[in-house]
Amino acid sequence: MFILKFLGVTPQYDFLATLRNLIQPGITTKELDQIAEDLILKKGAVPAFKGYMGYPAALCTSVNEEVIHGVPGPRQLKPGDIVSLDLGVKLGGYYGDATITVPVGEVSKEAERLLRVTEMALYEGIKMARVGNRLYDISYAIQSLVESNGFSVVRDFVGHGIGKNLHEEPQIPNFGRPGHGPRLKEGMVLALEPMVNEGGWQVRILPDGWTVVTADGKLSAHFEHTIAVTDTDPEILSLPSSSGEGQKILRS
Repeated sequence: MFILKFLGVTPQYDFLATLRNLIQPGITTKELDQIAEDLILKKGAVPAFKGYMGYPAALCTSVNEEVIHGVPGPRQLKPGDIVSLDLGVKLGGYYGDATITVPVGEVSKEAERLLRVTEMALYEGIKMARVGNRLYDISYAIQSLVESNGFSVVRDFVGHGIGKNLHEEPQIPNFGRPGHGPRLKEGMVLALEPMVNEGGWQVRILPDGWTVVTADGKLSAHFEHTIAVTDTDPEILSLPSSSGEGQKILRS
């Protein structure tokens, strides 16, 4: 997807930061969803997920072994859980998409490491989103960091282009061979989203038709940013608006 004039900083990370601060034992995933929708509407934006292909909520809340698309409901978060908060917003005719995974109170050392590695993998992928690189250079950077730490990347679900539609081409796997895929060009806007499992990469979908879980029942984490390929360094668009502008990711 190509957008010559960027929306600028999309607001969903403001909302996610608010939700992160509300995460505590006892809060329900439905309460988080209602808060997210209220925040979006007060901003003059539209929840991107609600009604999309029949999805019933503004927020995806995926707990522990749930990978993505967890449907909010009466479930109360417990100490030691991890919960992914995936939020899409439409504002000014353009979409933004972002995800964080948050610990509920004190979590296991392995859960902490899973969250840390998954977020690191996202930023490794972003570093490769440069003019002239190949799409799978991003994929390979994510996969390499994840697998070198003993975790696995989900293969059945991928990142995507984003812009005037929530999901656009190209699809962006979190695995692949470097030097392959289409060339990255200035103006491309991408949603990069490593989905990383503690155990094997295999997943299955629950009978609700939405919630994706790990096949082996082990933990999963998910982080996502909407980013732009520029003529210099990749730019993160899904950051808190208080920063005033997208954040450039410099070469390391």
